[in-house]
Amino acid sequence: EYLEDHSLYKTIDNPDEIIAMAKSKGIDASPRVYGYGLLATGNKSAGSLFQGIDPKLEKQAFTLHEHLQEGGEFISDVPDKGVVLGKKLAKTLNAEIGTEIIAVIQAADGSLGTDIYKVTGILKSAGDKLDRSTAIFHIADFKELFVMGDQVHEVALNSHRKVKVEDIAGLLGNTIDGLEVKTWKDLNPSMVEMLAMLDVSMGIFLSVFIIVAGLSVMNTMLMSTYDRIREFGILKAIGATPGLIVKDVLIEAMFLSLIATILGCILGLLLSYYYSIYGIDMRGLQGDVTFAGIAFNPLWKAVIHPDSFVKPVITMWIISVLASVYPAVIAARLKPVDAIHHV
Repeated sequence: EYLEDHSLYKTIDNPDEIIAMAKSKGIDASPRVYGYGLLATGNKSAGSLFQGIDPKLEKQAFTLHEHLQEGGEFISDVPDKGVVLGKKLAKTLNAEIGTEIIAVIQAADGSLGTDIYKVTGILKSAGDKLDRSTAIFHIADFKELFVMGDQVHEVALNSHRKVKVEDIAGLLGNTIDGLEVKTWKDLNPSMVEMLAMLDVSMGIFLSVFIIVAGLSVMNTMLMSTYDRIREFGILKAIGATPGLIVKDVLIEAMFLSLIATILGCILGLLLSYYYSIYGIDMRGLQGDVTFAGIAFNPLWKAVIHPDSFVKPVITMWIISVLASVYPAVIAARLKPVDAIHHV
């Protein structure tokens, strides 16, 4: 229900039970609360989304604390009236690390709440919503300001194991009655569509690449076959069967493909290892990299995973061998007399 109108009063009453349940299943959980209000510094002010978090649990589950601008600190594990601002919000308020800001809100009991906080950190680009309007507080400071009890608006879940988000959602959704579990796919369908389009694009690219590579191998083997027509003619003249010649050409193609595969893997792994450490910095091309309101790390690093090279290598090796069948058949069907006199 909270997702429908983001009402301050639509809360989860048993967050501790959910967190304990998640941890018992090896899933990290972080409670979050949200509210809206006004932030002001000097003669600057801006409407803001107030987000309260448990810093200790948040750092266990997610990596937002790693995306602070230089010199900044994340929210302290103990409440100390500190606040972390989004990049664009800090610019709007003309706020820097150490700046005191005034928060004005309407509390849960209807009263007017106000307090002073000190900026401890400013986020790097972390997504349009976070950048433009989000201010992050310690959950205890947030609840004191908004006069809230132990309730929260959401419990964010993450697993550092290789587990499908649908499995996590089903696991907890079936455990606690009345709990609505949403995956990132449910909350950001545009990102799902983008990833699906990316998969299709990569599939088309790989298909074209494989076809071109197969034709290149076929052309190379055809040239090799025509260069050795006399040799094949002599082999047939001394009794070599068509099957033996086909076998000879295919074995040659297999070994050439194997050598090329090994060299390609070595070169590819070396390049991947280099870029996994140093990456490709995209900031010089387009600054912050965002899509559908989500920010991406502008330093793109390679990730070495067996699936990234095992399947393509096996596929290319099979294609290379299959592409050699046609040249092998041509060699096998040569007439000895014509082949021997071929110039």
